Amino acid sequence: MGALPKSSVYERQVARPNSFIFTLYGDMVSRLEGDGSLWIGALIHMMSAFGVSSAAVRQAVSRMSRQGWLAVRRRRNRAYYNVTERGRRRIQELSPRIYGPVIEWDGRWRLLIYAIGEAHRKRRERLRQELGALGWAQLSPSTWISPSDTIGAARDAALATGTLDGVNLFTSEYRGPRGDRELLERCWDVGKIAAAYGEFIDRYRTRLDRERQRKDLTDEAAFVDRLWLVHDYRKFAYLDPGLPSELLPAHWPGTSAASLFREYYALLEKKSQRYFHLCANE
Repeated sequence: MGALPKSSVYERQVARPNSFIFTLYGDMVSRLEGDGSLWIGALIHMMSAFGVSSAAVRQAVSRMSRQGWLAVRRRRNRAYYNVTERGRRRIQELSPRIYGPVIEWDGRWRLLIYAIGEAHRKRRERLRQELGALGWAQLSPSTWISPSDTIGAARDAALATGTLDGVNLFTSEYRGPRGDRELLERCWDVGKIAAAYGEFIDRYRTRLDRERQRKDLTDEAAFVDRLWLVHDYRKFAYLDPGLPSELLPAHWPGTSAASLFREYYALLEKKSQRYFHLCANE
C-alpha cells in the first residue's frame, strides 16, 4: 500500500489520552473483524492526528492494561491491544446511550442501596465511581437512583467491585411526598446538563453546516472530527442517563444535541472509516 498521509495536529488538545483512546476503541476498534485488536504502531499514528505523542500513547495503553481495560497480544515483533471483557461490558453499557434511539420512560425508578462499612471503603468508592459512570445519581449517602433500566449493569458493577453482598437493588415507583419531576431535580442538576448540551450544540453546529454544504473535509479531518464528536457526546452518558422527557423543561436541548450528533456522525462516517482502515491495515 502507499505511504500514509502525514498527520496534522488538531486545534484542541487531548487532556486525558487514556480516556480518548477508550473512545477510539469503543467507536471503531472494537468493531474490527477478528479479535478487535489494533497494532500499537497504528494506534500511535492515529493519535498523532490529535497531537498525542508516541510516549503518551504507550504510557496510556500501559495504564489501561493495568486497570483492566485493554489486553496486549504479541504477534511476531508487534504488540496488539484489544479491549478486555471489562472493557467490552463498559462499551455495551455506554453504546445504547450514545448511538441508540430514545427509549420512553416506563415511570419507574431503579434504586441501589448499599451498606458497606469503612473496612471496605476503597471498594465502596469504586462502586460509587462505577455507578456514576452508568449515569446513576445519589438520592442519599447510601442510595443511588436511575430512571433507566440499567439495573443489570449496576449489579455487574457491584459484582466487579466486590460489593455485591452489601447491595440491594429495587425497581419502584415514587409515591411522594414530592413528584417525579422534583425527585429528578433533586438528584440531577438539570440546568448544568442543559448548559452542557448547549455548549455541545454551539461547538458542532457550524462544523456540521460546513460539511453538509461543502463536503470538503479530508478523510483524516473527518476521522479527527468523528472522534472528538463521539468523545464529547459520550460524556452525556455520565451526565444524563436518559432523563425522562416528560420530567424535563420544554425545548430540552438534549433533543437537539442528539439530532445533531446523529446527523454529523452519519456525514463523517464514510471518510473517517476510510482513514481508520488505512491506518489500521498499515
